[in-house]
Amino acid sequence: MRFSGKIYKDSRFWLAKIPILDAMTQGHTRKEALEMAADMVETMANKEGFRVEVALVSVNEFEVGSTDHNSLISLLLRRKRELSGLSLSQAAKRLGASSRNAYARYEQGRSNPTIDKLNELLYAVCPDADFVIKESSATFESTP
Repeated sequence: MRFSGKIYKDSRFWLAKIPILDAMTQGHTRKEALEMAADMVETMANKEGFRVEVALVSVNEFEVGSTDHNSLISLLLRRKRELSGLSLSQAAKRLGASSRNAYARYEQGRSNPTIDKLNELLYAVCPDADFVIKESSATFESTP
């Protein structure tokens, strides 16, 4: 699993933005901004040993990804819930569940959702958003 990002120069700094996480960082150089993007995602995931890699897709686009898909899904669910201003109980209630664990087990990485379940979980916290799955051929050999 990977999250797409945009990189561009804004006066003195290079900005790296990951829209699905509503997160942005910067660096003095393009390479530094991409490294900061990886560090930002790792920090947001807050999981010991979790690492992401960055792949440049085009001049202005990059992707961050990890072989630890469960942690990426957990991060996405937590971030979307927090940005929506919802508690775990409120997210579970939107799913039609009485226990906050109905949402929390996915957000905490204790359960791995199917695509249908992931869509349902995201819709519970972002009912006005539509998520697009995109195939990528980017490789993670090195960060430019």
